[in-house]
Amino acid sequence: MTILVTGATGNLGRLIIASLLERGADPQSIVAGARDTSKAADLGVRVAHLDYTDHASVAAAVEGVDTVVLVSGSEVGQRIAQHQAVVEAAKAAGVSKFVYTSAPKATTSDLILAPEHKATEELIVAAGLPAVILRNNWYTENYAADLARAAETGVLAAGTGEGRVASASRKDFADAAAVVALEDGHIGEVYELGGDVAWTYSDLAAAFAEVTGREVSYVPLGFDDQLAALGEAGLDEGTAGFVAALDAGIKDGALGDTDGTLARLIGRPTTPLVEGLRAVSA
Repeated sequence: MTILVTGATGNLGRLIIASLLERGADPQSIVAGARDTSKAADLGVRVAHLDYTDHASVAAAVEGVDTVVLVSGSEVGQRIAQHQAVVEAAKAAGVSKFVYTSAPKATTSDLILAPEHKATEELIVAAGLPAVILRNNWYTENYAADLARAAETGVLAAGTGEGRVASASRKDFADAAAVVALEDGHIGEVYELGGDVAWTYSDLAAAFAEVTGREVSYVPLGFDDQLAALGEAGLDEGTAGFVAALDAGIKDGALGDTDGTLARLIGRPTTPLVEGLRAVSA
């Protein structure tokens, strides 16, 4: 069985390949799809040029592959077209399994990031691909910049209110992708994946304090106050609006659900918040 992992040089893609190898996959059965193949030379697996905007490269990378793991792209606003290229190539190649890393409750969520994932899931369904959808919650690593800022200022300011986040480390989500890629019995499933504990930003501030060794206070901000603060920090209007909208989604509960599915898939508890943050700060 040959497994293609797209976005293989990205943070998640690298970890998925490492997890496949940890689980005994033959390095020659894994294909790392990368726009810049030189960055994939250290992965220890086969490498294929795969540029989402170059449909010929996508088709060539997918040809002869049994399983495709489509790691969602990072370019917000361009992902639907990018993902569509992979979906169409997978359909044409007749792959036996298609794994996609989506977003929590992608088809019903009001989270600002959800629409592109919803559209991708719809493309996968329309193509009739034998698919497994992994709706990944927030990565603990997303808080690296907040952690560094808190270490300097002792403050965590956000517009999340008392909303909860069921984050986990990227390694946890990568392990889940490897499991469903290697195991039978997952096709047709839509897995809502989150950490074992859904925490508030007050909990996050306490975790920051434990990691940094200094007191950290959570300062809740209203939407307009957050926009102003982000503008003062140097963010342009569009980026500030995007960040504030993300926090508003968290406040409304978009990332707060967890039912243990991720832990069951990977066969262990998910990485605790403090442990994940310590890895980020190391």
